[in-house]
Amino acid sequence: MSETIASSTNSGTKCHHNPQVSCGDCRLNAICLPISLHIDDIDRLDEIIQRGRPLQKGEHLYRANEPFQSVYAVRSGTIKAVNITNDGQEQVTGFYLPGEILGMDGIANNRYTNSAVALETAAVCEIPFSRLEDLSIQLPTLQRHFFQLMSKEITSDQQLITLLSKNSAEERIAALLLSISTRNHNRHLSATSFRLPMSRADIGNYLGLTIETVSRVLSRFQKNDLLSVDKKEINILDMDGLKRVANVEPSCADQ
Repeated sequence: MSETIASSTNSGTKCHHNPQVSCGDCRLNAICLPISLHIDDIDRLDEIIQRGRPLQKGEHLYRANEPFQSVYAVRSGTIKAVNITNDGQEQVTGFYLPGEILGMDGIANNRYTNSAVALETAAVCEIPFSRLEDLSIQLPTLQRHFFQLMSKEITSDQQLITLLSKNSAEERIAALLLSISTRNHNRHLSATSFRLPMSRADIGNYLGLTIETVSRVLSRFQKNDLLSVDKKEINILDMDGLKRVANVEPSCADQ
């Protein structure tokens, strides 16, 4: 569920929705870029990146079965990946936070297998894949980093399958909260106090639970002093206790 991504080096410049911010200035550059890239190489990567207008809540970044052309880095906001099942039901397959890359599901067959939908106002960097391939050949560090991203995507999918097939509702929700906690920490945000960008319905859909179960488990966590919950605002009161619920060793640094 969680991703091990490089910690940020610095930059007080905030990207948010500003399409004029370059990779070198972006506060997320050490998360979605290999930190060993030389500044000149970052400039070469920046030349191929396209930054359009922000997506509004509910707007599609791309749709399933559309031709694959680009991968995307989230600059601000949150995007969910969804798949439509054979019976026409929507299945949430992932949540992407700032600094994370999506769209790699389209590489295999040159068509996106999922749709990507903004959960809130969101800005993205579009990276045309054909130009990224050419640049990766010239910059081995960039190529290796992209391979690592694809490996993490596979690992995340495998972890989700394991989570849905074996774990209880409490374990699933605890694991998701710990994942968001870790990803916030990697962006130099609070690991214990954050706002859930997704609805209870999206959480339930993603974890294979009903909305009622999600709400009941969060209430139980609050009653047991693991969390304080105020609508979408989450404050983790007992991190080790939450890790125990998720079957993660309290001494582990990563979820």
